[in-house]
Amino acid sequence: MAAIRGRADDQQKIYQRWAPVYDRVYRGILSDGHRKLAALAAAAGTDILEVGVGTGLTLGHYPSRCRVTGIDISEHMIARAREKVRRDKLQHVKALEVMDAHALAFADRSFDAVCLPFVITLIPEPERALDECARVLRPGGEIILASKLGDGAGLQGAIEAAVAPLVRHIGWSSAFRIHRIIAWAERRGDFSAAEILPVFPNGFFKIVRLKQRGLSA
Repeated sequence: MAAIRGRADDQQKIYQRWAPVYDRVYRGILSDGHRKLAALAAAAGTDILEVGVGTGLTLGHYPSRCRVTGIDISEHMIARAREKVRRDKLQHVKALEVMDAHALAFADRSFDAVCLPFVITLIPEPERALDECARVLRPGGEIILASKLGDGAGLQGAIEAAVAPLVRHIGWSSAFRIHRIIAWAERRGDFSAAEILPVFPNGFFKIVRLKQRGLSA
């Protein structure tokens, strides 16, 4: 637990440095992933939780009929997202809160979809966070992830491993493997990987849809 807390503190420092410039650096390169992730979440239902909302780059892509709640571990990122909501009058955004993805402060079965935009590789215990996402998801809902997700194969896998220590300094990870997410779903038994979509640039990023099997009420 101490190691997790230490890593979270390190991430807070990274995000504090990056919050003022994050939009300028990442808006263009991540926009395709943000747009597609928001569309898939809206197709799953109207009540949406976004884990790792950051500065709110995805928020403007959700249809106005949605009710979006966003959380992030960084108070500096949340402050930027709140500014964006006020400035752009994003009335479909209902709440933005500082919160740990490992311990979501929401009741069971609260959301139709849970989105994780470019954050799963940064969470100290991603399986634990996914369990929390599953807990707050309604039966038949979806967990939708967008991230740099490799398979560790071939030249790309070697490059991902080689640059991992470098990209960690800007709050990213290049060594996270997509099969780790699939293995989580298989171990639980109540989720399946409904779709894996390549997104800009040239499939370097991917979106994974994890569909929850319908359960009795």
